[in-house]
Amino acid sequence: MASGFGITGKKGRCYDVWMDFSDCMSHCSMPAECTSKRDDYFECLHHRKEYSRMNAINKEKERQAFGDKNEKPHDSSGHH
Repeated sequence: MASGFGITGKKGRCYDVWMDFSDCMSHCSMPAECTSKRDDYFECLHHRKEYSRMNAINKEKERQAFGDKNEKPHDSSGHH
């Protein structure tokens, strides 16, 4: 990733975020100053916060659609 090339040979999707983090680390007096840039870089790579948020939204949609009950609607496709 640090090379800047993605799998298609073009600039990687997280390269700009990596460069921000790298620049911060090279100019900071304490690494803790770059924590937010590090978090941004990891989020760009792994999307953990995005997936967590999507799961929470989907869970809330299901809760609203089916009420607070734990039962889901029956599949009406005709299969047993």
